[in-house]
Amino acid sequence: MAAGARSALTDEFWRRYREASGLGHDSYDVVAFGDGPDMASELAELVVAGIKRATAGLVRQFGSDGEPPPVVGGYVVLLDGEARPRAIWRTTEARVGPLNSVDERFARDEGEGERTREWWLSAHRRFFGRSATALGFRMHDGIETVFERFEIVWPPAIADIGAREKK
Repeated sequence: MAAGARSALTDEFWRRYREASGLGHDSYDVVAFGDGPDMASELAELVVAGIKRATAGLVRQFGSDGEPPPVVGGYVVLLDGEARPRAIWRTTEARVGPLNSVDERFARDEGEGERTREWWLSAHRRFFGRSATALGFRMHDGIETVFERFEIVWPPAIADIGAREKK
């Protein structure tokens, strides 16, 4: 994931959700998946299609110099590769563990590729390995990873059933 900046588009998308849900705050983060526009759009489409309901990132990408860490109950506006808001999610679970602690259920919920643990590990070793090479750190299976699950709350046409019932 890559942190995005708020814009007039994200503010308007959020405002519509806030007004429809009766939410009384403007606390949300903005992200795009992957490491480029094509990947961001491809993965955003998996969210819109109801396939992707989890994501993972290295602990080192979060914090004061990086992305905001996921917070259970926190909101995220998801952007596609053209910086258009596609969905708002609410984080339902966040845990930190070694990369290789991923289980079959999480790999399936992340919704990418073959949706198996084996495929997930292979793909994430490559993806995180690119960051390791670029930033000069050592990639390994025990590297601390944030595993996040979420539910879609906006727009209504793609909102998860549980999220619709909570409104």
